[in-house]
Amino acid sequence: MNDNDFFGLRELITRHRILLCFNGPISRSLIEEIGNALQNYLRAEAAKPSAVMDVFAIYIEMTQNIRHYAVRKGYGEKDSSATIVVAREGEGDSYLVQAGNIVEAADGEILLARVRELAALDKAALRAAYKEQLRRPRDESAVAGAGLGLIDIARRASRPLSAHLIPQSDGKALFSLQAVI
Repeated sequence: MNDNDFFGLRELITRHRILLCFNGPISRSLIEEIGNALQNYLRAEAAKPSAVMDVFAIYIEMTQNIRHYAVRKGYGEKDSSATIVVAREGEGDSYLVQAGNIVEAADGEILLARVRELAALDKAALRAAYKEQLRRPRDESAVAGAGLGLIDIARRASRPLSAHLIPQSDGKALFSLQAVI
């Protein structure tokens, strides 16, 4: 990277009010360290305690989901990489949390459809969906979680969730999920 690229990147980060940006393989210990740094940064910025809690919870849920998916799929270092951005949103006290990773294209389509379903629900319907999911018996043979995490992200967000899927030539896709708190 030359100086022009570096300063251009710095300008982009400043212009978009990015507080945290990470791109690379993600481990349990790295999730924890970045999470601690994120909480400290938000507190130092005098963010509302509820915003600190929500941003942190969404960051943790997104990154743990990425890590668990990569482990379950047996992905190597390249495919298990994640991109995570936390930024100030607009002029108010809103924050944007966005995370993305490589997924199998079919899994990405299912996840994209689920995010769109949740984005169409209002707060009362999200609360009801969360309670309904809690009451469902957990299938011990299922490879995925109970689905509560995505619903919880949608409940904490101040706007409907946004997700994108960009197919790749190898049967995989780049998936990204964005929440505004």
